[in-house]
Amino acid sequence: MTTPTAQNAFAPLRRPLFAVLWGATVVGNVGSFMRDVASAWLVTDLAASPAAVALVQAAATLPIFLLAIPAGVLSDILDRRKLLIAIQVLLGLTSLTLAILAASGGLTVSSLVALTFLGGVGAALMGPTWQSIVPELVPRAELRDAVALNSLGINIARSIGPAAGGVLLGVAGAAATYGVDVATYLLVIAALVWWPRPKAADDVLAERFSGAFRAGLRYAKASRELHRVLFHAGVFFACASAVWALLPLVARALLGGTASFYGLLLGAVGLGAILGALVMPKLRARLGPDGLLLFAAIVAALVMAGLSFAPPKPVALAALLLLGLAWIVALTTLNGAAQAILPNWVRGRGLAVYLTVFNGAMTGGSLLWGLVAHHLGVAPTLLVAAACLAAAGLLLRRRVLPKGESDLTPSNHWPEPLTAAPVEHDRGPVLIQIEYRVRREDRENFLEAIARLGDERRRDGAYACGVTEDAEDPEKIVEWFMVESWAEHLRQHKRVSHADADLQQATRRFHVGPDAPVVRHLLGLDLKPVARG
Repeated sequence: MTTPTAQNAFAPLRRPLFAVLWGATVVGNVGSFMRDVASAWLVTDLAASPAAVALVQAAATLPIFLLAIPAGVLSDILDRRKLLIAIQVLLGLTSLTLAILAASGGLTVSSLVALTFLGGVGAALMGPTWQSIVPELVPRAELRDAVALNSLGINIARSIGPAAGGVLLGVAGAAATYGVDVATYLLVIAALVWWPRPKAADDVLAERFSGAFRAGLRYAKASRELHRVLFHAGVFFACASAVWALLPLVARALLGGTASFYGLLLGAVGLGAILGALVMPKLRARLGPDGLLLFAAIVAALVMAGLSFAPPKPVALAALLLLGLAWIVALTTLNGAAQAILPNWVRGRGLAVYLTVFNGAMTGGSLLWGLVAHHLGVAPTLLVAAACLAAAGLLLRRRVLPKGESDLTPSNHWPEPLTAAPVEHDRGPVLIQIEYRVRREDRENFLEAIARLGDERRRDGAYACGVTEDAEDPEKIVEWFMVESWAEHLRQHKRVSHADADLQQATRRFHVGPDAPVVRHLLGLDLKPVARG
């Protein structure tokens, strides 16, 4: 019998639009994992050194580290459906080139690394864009379940793709494996073309790339909750990246396996992730988010330590099942925490920052552990990485993840600013002043409240803010903040969430007097240069 919890977890799949795009994504990811298996195995034929193997792994993740934030900006300001179609075309052409080179015998380490890097560019552009469309496909009440299903879909593909890729690689060769990947991109493109996404209405306040880029960075800089998620992700994945960087060599050198066995190992990871997704509700109820991350770190560390002793192949497959379970627990916990604390207007950019840290940790970790393995060997490196991951899990347990329970939907409670005449949107900077009257005995509590409000101003668009008092009348306190332009301030009005409105109300309750606090909008003026005689 299906429990109510399970029914709710799969509710998004009852929506045809989500189900079609989700299914197409699973098929596309199956092809991607088949391609990755072929590339990872081919490099061990072309150059069997740990550094070369790790270099291919790094080439796949480095573009995501470098380009995720610009990709997040594009996902927030462009038509996401058209952007996704263009990305699929790029990835399809990359795999087609790999297939042609593999068939002609012209594939080298350099060309493999270069094309892997190009595929990473496509993945960098796709990551935040694909995650950003989820709120368009399901209602808000089903958003967390949809995010979890996306993670489940990736790991379903992980359980099928590597095993199928390993078998196809052994039977038909690399060219055929890359060719199947090309076919999966065509299917994803067809699903995206079918998506009847309504055309967005013209928005006079639509952001441009440079301004949207700065706004995203300001948000990330000012969001303390996001900082906590990023710290957890960076530490965890830097340590855990060792097993992925060295797994081809573990399969070949330590376990004496073939390409098909390497595919089975990765398939075991995917199957373990599916099992992990099914037991996640019970684990979450028992352990909570922070306990889940500690659980994932300890299990992954034990798996790495066990692999270092070159266990029998059936034992290694069982260990990779546990690794997949731990990996989906960590990914879902951290990705869910990031999704829960981001408002829709900056979701793509916020997720891009998260992906930048995630892939930066994976890239840096892969290079580091590859160099360590070059000097110490694969088995000792796995033991060192396991010890680091276990210690990291205990360290992260002391820093609590944000719960993400705030209402981040726009409150629309701010009235439009009053002006004597229409103001050009690009005019700026704009200085906003809010004048309060605060009793002396309330000053300390007021300043604590205004400090929290200052973080909100920065998240929503201010590049500077502060508080001043009147020298003649210390009970008169002026909050001020600056934004780049009049258009950015109008966007700021639309960005304020219900949670932000609560912060504003908590500050205003210290204001005394019959009238509301006085608000002023001061526009910058261009000064003419003074002529010098």
